[in-house]
Amino acid sequence: MFDEVLVANRGEIAVRVIQACHELGIDAAVVYSDTDEHAKHVRQADEAVHVGSSAARESYLDQDAILDAARQVDTDAIHPGYGFLAENADFAAAVEESQFVWVGPSSDSMTTFGEKIRARQQMDRAGVPIVPGSTDPIDSAAEVESFATEHGYPVAIKATGGGGGRGLEVVDEGDDVDSKLQKARQEGKEYFDNPAVYVEKYLESPRHIEVQVIADEHGNVRHLGDRDCSLQRRQQKLLEETPSPALSADEREAVCEAARRGIAESEYVNAGTVEFLYENGEFYFLEVNARIQVEHTISEVATGIDLVAWQLRVAAGEELEFAQSDIQHRGAAIEFRINAENPSEDFAPMPGELTTYRPPRGIGVRIDDGVDENDRISPFYDSMVAKFVVSGIDRDEAIRRGKRALREAAIEGIPTTIPFHLQALDDEAFLSGDHTTKYVDEGMDID
Repeated sequence: MFDEVLVANRGEIAVRVIQACHELGIDAAVVYSDTDEHAKHVRQADEAVHVGSSAARESYLDQDAILDAARQVDTDAIHPGYGFLAENADFAAAVEESQFVWVGPSSDSMTTFGEKIRARQQMDRAGVPIVPGSTDPIDSAAEVESFATEHGYPVAIKATGGGGGRGLEVVDEGDDVDSKLQKARQEGKEYFDNPAVYVEKYLESPRHIEVQVIADEHGNVRHLGDRDCSLQRRQQKLLEETPSPALSADEREAVCEAARRGIAESEYVNAGTVEFLYENGEFYFLEVNARIQVEHTISEVATGIDLVAWQLRVAAGEELEFAQSDIQHRGAAIEFRINAENPSEDFAPMPGELTTYRPPRGIGVRIDDGVDENDRISPFYDSMVAKFVVSGIDRDEAIRRGKRALREAAIEGIPTTIPFHLQALDDEAFLSGDHTTKYVDEGMDID
């Protein structure tokens, strides 16, 4: 096992990794920017290295500065958390070529799954259902129109390196296909340095279902069940739950096994998430997130397996010590993303000082955060304050517990998304499990 790990991140995920390190008897070093000199992750770490100014590109995204920090503290491994460099295959490769161990999937896996066409090809070979569409880049509007003639409108033009809605153009009958093709290419080049695009059938009202996986270098691959991330705003997740209220037992088994099989046949190692779109009783592969994700918490709560600790153990060469049949999914769990945003003003970010911060406690409540009272939510980074995670014997109990926890929380100095979450827990579409990824944007009247 490692003696020390450098956490190349900030906020609540940095704190989460530090906690896992300490439980395994590993020292944790961190990096910090000017703004974060006195941040919670710095206060909890064993060592801290300043890496640059408050701007992320000059600190947390500075690959040379991160590697220099690792050499300075003489660490054994680098854990990137999520966001920032966690999604950068070039940085993973640089770590792999250094004296440090990369805590995450290989740079080759990140490259494969970071390009949607290659990811679709990989999953198609593994027999995982993919949305009908091209498995090679397209070059002309005529190819889009030919595909639409065969499969019907609407269709989606997607940047192969895209994500979060960037590089995505939806084409309806009568639209100027060429202009949308060029726009998707332009965004792909601008945001992902890759202008290649492909076309696929556009699912108009899907659910977002994902499966947590963990794999070791000894050929063992396990899934930890499904999560439902359909409550989104502009393709950004707001609330996640497990298990999905939309799936039958047979559908759940099928989608989890498809995810496990796809990962196994790709020779993927470490933690990851296989994401699917689900509509009209069918599920289709969307993408693989080759890293730990924000919502890993509910999979941990539901299974009792510490995913971050296993990321470290797998990176150190250990073999998974549990079989698939050992993993028991208990009850239901919901994660609420508590952000410094004003839901009534189109979720506008509202950074500032936490003059009061008393998160909820009690049975079935877990809090992951990167702040304490009197800390500041910085305008330089994402607006997350904390993740409130609740669990219960079933979905109804988890919802009741969520209401209690959200009402019990005391946060002052900034607006938060708590009012939105309370509204969601009383919303008929959410309670019935009928909501889709479009519901918040198109059907929910936010107070």
